[in-house]
Amino acid sequence: MDQLILSPVPLADLVGEITKAVRSELDARSPATAPPAEELLTTDQTAALLGITRPTLREYRRKGYVTGYRIGTRVRYKRNEVLDNLQRMRTAKRDRP
Repeated sequence: MDQLILSPVPLADLVGEITKAVRSELDARSPATAPPAEELLTTDQTAALLGITRPTLREYRRKGYVTGYRIGTRVRYKRNEVLDNLQRMRTAKRDRP
């Protein structure tokens, strides 16, 4: 490996090979995708997911059963929080005497 072999290579080919090698290294070192963002649900989507009406969802939010996040004039719900709350509600319902 101590030998250096020079061969006439067109500049464009050399630049292309170097670019591919650098891109390959950068791709290997950086994550392919960004971590998934929190999915925000609308009121209708959240009510459908929970199997309740919009007024019931509003009441649940008022009582603190689910957390709504106001974005401008709209309220959105984090999908993972809604699913966690749904699981907790089902567990609490099962544990009642």
